[in-house]
Amino acid sequence: MLLDYIPSDLNVQLLFGLALGVLFGIAAQITRFCLRRSVAGEEGVDRAGLSVWLLALAAAIAAVQFAVGAGYAVLDESRYLNPDIPALAIVLGGLAFGVGMVLTRGCVTRLTVLSATGNMRALTVLVVFAITAHAMMKGILAPLRTTLGEISFELPFATIAAVPGISVVLPIGLIAGSVWLAKRGGASVTHLGLGVFIGLLVAAGWIGTSTLLMDEFDPSPVQSIAFTLPWTDSLFWVIASTAIPAGFGTGLIGGVMVGAFLSALVRSELALVSFAEPQQTVRYGAGGVLMGIGGVLAGGCTIGAGLSGVATLSLSAMLALVAIVTGAVVARYVLGARSAGAVLA
Repeated sequence: MLLDYIPSDLNVQLLFGLALGVLFGIAAQITRFCLRRSVAGEEGVDRAGLSVWLLALAAAIAAVQFAVGAGYAVLDESRYLNPDIPALAIVLGGLAFGVGMVLTRGCVTRLTVLSATGNMRALTVLVVFAITAHAMMKGILAPLRTTLGEISFELPFATIAAVPGISVVLPIGLIAGSVWLAKRGGASVTHLGLGVFIGLLVAAGWIGTSTLLMDEFDPSPVQSIAFTLPWTDSLFWVIASTAIPAGFGTGLIGGVMVGAFLSALVRSELALVSFAEPQQTVRYGAGGVLMGIGGVLAGGCTIGAGLSGVATLSLSAMLALVAIVTGAVVARYVLGARSAGAVLA
C-alpha cells in the first residue's frame, strides 16, 4: 500500500492534508476561487470574485486570530512570524508572481483546480511552475534566492496582531468591502458562504499542524493551505517516492485535485482543454517560470502568503500580497494596451 512507504508519524499529516485539500478543492471549483480573476481579469476587476476572496480573507483572519488567542493554534514557529524580513526578495518575487499569473490567466490555486477538470494547459504550467520553484529552493536557481534573501530588514515585530482591536476591526472592514462588492457584482449567497468556508479551512490548517497533529519529539513544519512548497514537495515525491516521504503538502495537493475533479464531475464541468497555438504555449510557459521564481522569493502564492500568511497578520505576508496584486494589475494593463495597439494597427 502507498502508506507503507510513509513513516507512521507522517501518516496523519498526509491524511489531514488530503481531507483539507478535498474540501478546499470542492469549494474552489464551485466558486472559481482565484485572486487573478478577481483583481486582473479580462474585464478588469471582477467584483463578485473579489467579494468572495475578501470574505475568505476576513474569515481566515478572524478564525486564526481567535484560535491563537484561545491557544488552539501556536504559530510562533511559522516562518511568517520571523521579524527578519527579506523585503527585496518579497517585493520582486511578488511582482514576478503577479505578472506570471496574468500570463497564465490563473493563479496556481486556480490552475490546480483546472488541471483536475481536464485542462492540459493548466497541468503543463503547474509542471513548469513546480520544477522552477524546486530549482529556486534546492537547485540551480538557489543562489538567486539566497543572494536576494540576504538583503533583509530586522523589524521590532513581525506581525500587527498586537495592535489593539486589529483582529476585529480588520475582518469587519474586509466584510464591509466584500458586501459592497457583492451587491454590485451580483455574487451569489452560495459563493459567499463558500468563501467563508475557505477562510475557516485556512484556520483549520494552522490549528491542525501547530497543535492537534504536532509531535514534540519529531515536529513537522507549522503550515496551512498553500501551493508553492506543496507542489515542489509533491513533484519530488512523485520522482522519488521510495526515498522521500509524503506529508501534509503532498496530501493537500492530491486532495485539492480529487475534490475539484469530483465537484466538476457532479456539475458536468469536466472538459479537455489544450494549447491552441505555439505562441500560447510560450506565454503560459513563461508565466509558469515567473510564478515558480516569484512564489519562492515572495514566500508563497496568493493562498500561501496571501490568504494563510495574511491571516497571521504577518507584515511579510502582507507585503507579498500587495506586490502580487500590483504585479498582476500592471501586467494586465500592459498586456491589454498591447492587445489594443495590435488591433488598431
